Amino acid sequence: TRTLAIIPITLVLAFLRTKKTEGTDGEKVSLKSVFPFFILFFIGASVITTAATAMGVPAEMFVPLKELSKFFIIMAMGAIGFHTDVVKLIKSGGKPIFMGLCCWIGITIVSLVMQHAMHLW
Repeated sequence: TRTLAIIPITLVLAFLRTKKTEGTDGEKVSLKSVFPFFILFFIGASVITTAATAMGVPAEMFVPLKELSKFFIIMAMGAIGFHTDVVKLIKSGGKPIFMGLCCWIGITIVSLVMQHAMHLW
């Protein structure tokens, strides 16, 4: 369920980015140029896995793919972290750091509340 939230969040961010870009130089920006196409692959993988499982393919067949996907997510997060310019972040002031802290706290609280509500914790 958490990974499904990637779809609407990414689409909204792509839409906002398109609107922001259109407003700066007056040119229309095509949705194709800013659409995150990995979303289509994400949906495709979900549909294939669900359909295959429904047709009787054992769920154990997908365990290596799930482990591989975890590895790629970790690699992507690491790449984002390596790309972060900490000095530039500190020079930009406390607002971005505070915003990141607020997001982190918010996500943590929502996650813990949902786990508790679902009797997982």
